[in-house]
Amino acid sequence: MSVEVLRDFKPRNDFFVGIDSDGCAFDTMELKHKECFCPCFINVFELQSVSKYAREVWEFGNLYSRWRGANRFPEVVMCLEWLRERPEVQRRGARVPKFPALEEWIKRETKLGNPALRKAVEETGSAELAQVLRWSEAVNKAVDEMVRGVGPFPGVRETLEKLRGKADCMVVSATPEAALRKEWGEHGIDKYVALIAGQESGTKKEHLGLAARGKYAGNHILMIGDAWGDYEAAKANGALFYPINPGHEDESWARLVEEGIERFLGERYEGAYQEELVEEFKKYLPETPPWKR
Repeated sequence: MSVEVLRDFKPRNDFFVGIDSDGCAFDTMELKHKECFCPCFINVFELQSVSKYAREVWEFGNLYSRWRGANRFPEVVMCLEWLRERPEVQRRGARVPKFPALEEWIKRETKLGNPALRKAVEETGSAELAQVLRWSEAVNKAVDEMVRGVGPFPGVRETLEKLRGKADCMVVSATPEAALRKEWGEHGIDKYVALIAGQESGTKKEHLGLAARGKYAGNHILMIGDAWGDYEAAKANGALFYPINPGHEDESWARLVEEGIERFLGERYEGAYQEELVEEFKKYLPETPPWKR
């Protein structure tokens, strides 16, 4: 999905709903991170001697913390830094790599995906970036081979049906677009969305800004997500936010179907109702790692 397509999108309805995919619409977060991302993290970055701690760090950062759902490349930097700080890792004398070239690339690049990273490797010849690219490509290959038959959470299809003809829906995700199209198409729910935007099109904040901001009233734009970054993307664009609570996804979708959609479409969502949901959401996303408590 190009930036131009997002920018040129014309409203068809009075309301707009952005929906995150992994861990929000689909129960794929645990599968992808535990079976694909983390094994590749340990293998490509030579962390076998401290694999136990590498796994703890990766899973907390990507599944059970405020950083859940963030782009994969900043997550690599953060998780390696956490790993270096752990006394258990230091006592074992393990070499945990540093990637200053990756940090610099993250600062200057707005579309943090494999195409942009591949271009940077070609332009700079950086061995650091090449190693990170090998990791990211290995992750994509593992996801493509591993993730299948995992349907959307109960309530997702019902939500999309209720919004049909009333709201323009869009997939807003940090996942590669090819994986998004494969998953949404496999389960026949791509027909409900007008746009599918992945990491190649920019951040979630940029997705919402380009496709919806200024085209709909602020209280007519809703972001549905399971990560703090989804909330921040909504807030940055003056949009509303509905949280899918990690570990309580079925209940969250049921509440959206039963009352949230009606409140949103009836302009009774903003204010105390949303604030109560966000306060509950915060409890599921701690900032302090368990090994620091």
